[in-house]
Amino acid sequence: MAEPRWLNEQEQQAWRAFIAAQRVVNGRIEQQLQRDAGMPHTYFEILVRLSDAADGRLRMSELAVSTLGSRSRLSHAVNRLEQVGWVRREGIESDRRGQVAILTDAGRQKLKETAPGHVETVRSSVFDALSEEQVEQLYDICATLARHSGGTYDSASWEKR
Repeated sequence: MAEPRWLNEQEQQAWRAFIAAQRVVNGRIEQQLQRDAGMPHTYFEILVRLSDAADGRLRMSELAVSTLGSRSRLSHAVNRLEQVGWVRREGIESDRRGQVAILTDAGRQKLKETAPGHVETVRSSVFDALSEEQVEQLYDICATLARHSGGTYDSASWEKR
């Protein structure tokens, strides 16, 4: 077995800072969405992806890729979103196994009500602390990590300004 490629001191510091930032930011976002909308971030992201899609519709397989989630986890989340009336599913005539998730009017309204608090939390937790140059660097670093680690980063759905 090959010798582990241990982190040097600088890499270790960067790794620990990354973990701390990720936990703090994710925690604040989860807390805000649960408090203000009664939903986890995953559900909010599904609503956003559907809202961004043509006619508020996406194949379940496309939605799983765009949210970087497993199909089973996405199916569970969409089941819950259906139960509260924010999303509905329809079969695809040309593909008996395929399904489309569709954002309902109630889901669009919930997203409209939730988005202002969410964006304020994102802004105060991330962007208020960064310069314009650091925002560009954050994008470059995160996009590179997403492509390298998961191979499922879709730059077309996360366009750089």
